[in-house]
Amino acid sequence: MMPKELSPITSRVEAEGVTSLSFLPMSVADLDEVLAIESSSHIHPWTRGNFSDSLSAGHWAYCIRPELDKAVKGSYLDPQVLWAYCILFPAVDELHLLNITVSPNLRQLGIGSRMMSAIEGVAVQQNMPRIILEVRPSNLSAVKLYEKIGYESIGLRKNYYPVNPETGSREDAIVMAKSIKLEP
Repeated sequence: MMPKELSPITSRVEAEGVTSLSFLPMSVADLDEVLAIESSSHIHPWTRGNFSDSLSAGHWAYCIRPELDKAVKGSYLDPQVLWAYCILFPAVDELHLLNITVSPNLRQLGIGSRMMSAIEGVAVQQNMPRIILEVRPSNLSAVKLYEKIGYESIGLRKNYYPVNPETGSREDAIVMAKSIKLEP
């Protein structure tokens, strides 16, 4: 069962009026916005079918938008603007992060680390002691983020990603995991 909404992550950016991020369940109506970010973010972006299949399969899919004290319509502070999204697959005893993407215009602002913190909170709420993910070795900023917040490399999936048209070769995936301390 999908948690209806993740608890907002409290983080103040006073000058901009943003008080927290809002994690809202993704729906088919969100897919045009999601695909716009996805296609500008990845060499091999997920397709509408990939996202639709995840939604149909009951994966936990969230759209991340700003929660504001004072909305600024038509700007990135507009709560209608999609900042990021994530897709989580709940397994028996672990949470598998399938996709996490921040809009290119909003990277390096701490949104990814705040999202990961919220995802870890979901793992605690759902009594899942581990989060697992795959990441491209060439995605250095993501690898650095995951290492910084305590993820460890636990394996390698050879030739995991499709052929990169720029290099003509497939890329491996680093499998990373983090143990989550559960409340007794």
